[in-house]
Amino acid sequence: MFLDITQNLFRQSPEDNSVQLSCGLAVTDVDNDGQLEIIVAGSVGPNLVLKYNQAENQLENLAVDDPTSPYYALRDVGGNTIDVCACDIDGDGREEIYFLSPSQVYGAKLFKFRNGRYEDILADEVNQQLASRLAGISVTCIDRNGTGKYAIYLPNYSRGNYSTPFLIEMDESRSDVANGVVVLRNVVQEAGIAKLTGGRGVTAGPILSKDGRSDLFCNSEHGPNFLFKNNGNGTFTDVAAESGISDAYENGGRGVMLTDFDGNGKLDIVYGNCNGPHKIFLQTADDEGRPKFRNIATEEFAEPSSIRTVVAADFNNDGSLEVLMNNFAYRGPAPNRLYQILRSVNGQDPTIKEMNIGKALEPYSQGTGCAVVDLNGDGVLEVILSHGRSSTKTLSIFSLPPEEKMSERGWLRVRVLTHQGAPARGAKVTLHCKRGRQTRAIDTGSGYLCQIEPVAHFGLDHDIPVKLEVLWPDTKFKVINVEASNVNSEMLVTHPG
Repeated sequence: MFLDITQNLFRQSPEDNSVQLSCGLAVTDVDNDGQLEIIVAGSVGPNLVLKYNQAENQLENLAVDDPTSPYYALRDVGGNTIDVCACDIDGDGREEIYFLSPSQVYGAKLFKFRNGRYEDILADEVNQQLASRLAGISVTCIDRNGTGKYAIYLPNYSRGNYSTPFLIEMDESRSDVANGVVVLRNVVQEAGIAKLTGGRGVTAGPILSKDGRSDLFCNSEHGPNFLFKNNGNGTFTDVAAESGISDAYENGGRGVMLTDFDGNGKLDIVYGNCNGPHKIFLQTADDEGRPKFRNIATEEFAEPSSIRTVVAADFNNDGSLEVLMNNFAYRGPAPNRLYQILRSVNGQDPTIKEMNIGKALEPYSQGTGCAVVDLNGDGVLEVILSHGRSSTKTLSIFSLPPEEKMSERGWLRVRVLTHQGAPARGAKVTLHCKRGRQTRAIDTGSGYLCQIEPVAHFGLDHDIPVKLEVLWPDTKFKVINVEASNVNSEMLVTHPG
């Protein structure tokens, strides 16, 4: 299915795709021009900020080795970064960038654009005490209070021992955002999610909350999963066991993502267990209307592998989702895998079928991260794979072959903004078409280690869209009629105020 376009994109500037150990990936608008960039976490080597040059059809690194560059600090050479996540912490309409290190020796970084450049606000004196304690193994963001000001959630353990997670957000009473002062605090106890974890996979969104408030799902590596339902007041209650998704007898939790596989408008959960059975949990309800999850993974899909990241997206715009499994080869070959999740039209479970992944197979690569983004605005998603740990390698970038891109399948992309103007991560977007509906969640972090583009991407095939429904984490709701002229374009949905 996929064609390797790496060499084409770095043809003129191969140094922007240097051979190094890379881990997590995130997609955000780093330079605030409305175009999305790819952030690459360099576990040994500099972080990268890759921007697509439309005129040259090239990816160029913004984080150059020049102290006068506004993006210079993002390089953080020697930062031992494994994970990266972007979200608007202080509500100024521009996303901050969190780089996670598993070691307190190197320390985490939280970069804010101020004074004309990116600066690490965890290095500010007011945050140094907190920064000295921070460590984690994965990261996501969550707007727990529906204010458009996000918190960073860090599941955490060290050397195989369980440890309390962190939930880091801005202290409103002590901050002065207009003057660049952002004071951070740990609110994990206040939020009621201070459960001991040994987890790597984590994501947030309106999984159970019908009003749009963000819930939190933790795919644990040791012990049962957590599904923290938002109580509507900034606190959470773990309902994983009663919802049927605790999966208490599996371990090795890694990549996880929210989406709607069966078109019922409820968010389902797909995740990988490292060297354990992979799962697709459909969300339904019992006879009394209480949410229940049911695993529909086939034996073929569930087959254990050394999984890292899981991404669900419609790569060929046929109206059905595909699931890409990014595997890590460390005990012999571990090829990446791709499955089509075909929606049923008669109420039965979706059909799961393995697809030819093409050049993205990479059976011997140490794949550490995967993200998707539409680089050139043609309505077809590109796949970015990072590699690292014990063997250095460049990034790999894949897209559909030209003959498939030229198909007549339609598409629609939707960007949703907070009332401050930043990506509304955790928002729920439902597209109603003549043949049914599709639902997406704006990604908060599809761990393990990665965060895909903050866009709801819909493949239409030949279906006709009718209306769009958007539900924000602050419970605001908006309905938009979709016209024929919107097909094969990107819609920008602003907050209703």
